[in-house]
Amino acid sequence: MTHGRPLTVARSNGRTAIRRAAEAVATGFIRVSGWTAIVVLAAIAVFLAWNSVRALREVGVGPIMVGTEWYPTSHPGKFGAAPLIVGSLLVTSIALVLCVPVGLAAAVFLSEFATRRIKEAAKAVIEFMAAIPSVVYGLVGVALVVPAVKSVFGLDSGLTALSGGIVLGIMALPTVVSISEDALHAVPSSLRHASLALGNTRWQTTYKVTIPAASSGIFAAVMLGVGRAIGETMAVLMLTGNAAVMPRTVLESVRTMTGTIAAEMGEVVQGGLHYSVLFVVGLVLFAVTFAINLAADVVLEKQRKRWGA
Repeated sequence: MTHGRPLTVARSNGRTAIRRAAEAVATGFIRVSGWTAIVVLAAIAVFLAWNSVRALREVGVGPIMVGTEWYPTSHPGKFGAAPLIVGSLLVTSIALVLCVPVGLAAAVFLSEFATRRIKEAAKAVIEFMAAIPSVVYGLVGVALVVPAVKSVFGLDSGLTALSGGIVLGIMALPTVVSISEDALHAVPSSLRHASLALGNTRWQTTYKVTIPAASSGIFAAVMLGVGRAIGETMAVLMLTGNAAVMPRTVLESVRTMTGTIAAEMGEVVQGGLHYSVLFVVGLVLFAVTFAINLAADVVLEKQRKRWGA
C-alpha cells in the first residue's frame, strides 16, 4: 500500500497537469478566435471606408445621404441614395409589422403552453425555415406573393415594397421566434409559481409576469430580426421592382441598399466614382447592421446577468 500510494498520487498529478494544459490551450484558442473576429470586423470597416474616400471627397456626404435622384450612369452622375435608404427602411418596417406579432405569439405558445412533442416539432420547422436559402424564398414570393398582391390591390405589377416586406417578414420569423422563446424560457420558474399561487391564471401569468420579465430578450429578438431583414439581398432584389425612386406608398416599387449593391457592383469600373459611391452605401449598411446587432447583444447580456444565466 505504501508503494502504491506515490504511484497513484503521481498518476493523479499527471492527469491534473494534462487537464490544465488542455484548458490553457482551449482558453488560448478561444481568446485568439475572439481577437481574430474583432480584427476581421475592423478590417472590413477600414476597407469600406478606404474605398468610400473618393465619393465622399467628390460628391460629399450630404448629397449622397439626402439626394433623391439615383442616376449613376447620367452625365454627370446623380448619386442621391435617399430612395435606397428609404426603400430599405420601408421594406424592413413591413417585415417587422408582420413578423413581430406572429413571432412573439409563437414564442409564447411554445414556451408557456405547448406540449413537449409540439415544441420539438415546431423547433425543427423553425430551424428548417432558417436554413432555407433566400433565393428560394424569393422564388416562392415571385410565384405566390407577387400575383396575390397584384390581384388583391388591382395593380399593374405586384413587384412592390409590400411583396418584399411580406417575404422578408417570413424570413425574419425564425430569428424572432427562436430568440424570444429562449428569453421566455430563461425567466425563473419561481416567478410563474408565485403568480399562480396568488390566483392568476396561466394566461394572466404569461402576460403580466413572464412577458414583462423577458422584455429585454424579446427586444433583442426584434433587433436581430431587423438586422436579418435589412441585410437581405436576393429576396428584395427579386420582389421589390428595383425602382430607385422615393416611395409614397407600400404598393410602389422600391430599391434597397443591398439590392443596389448587388445589381450594380458587377457593372461599374473598379476604382471609379460609381464604384466608390456603392462602397458608401455599403458603409452605411454596415454601420446600421452593426449598431442593431450591438444593441441586441447588449440587451441580451443584461438579461443573462439579470437572471444569472
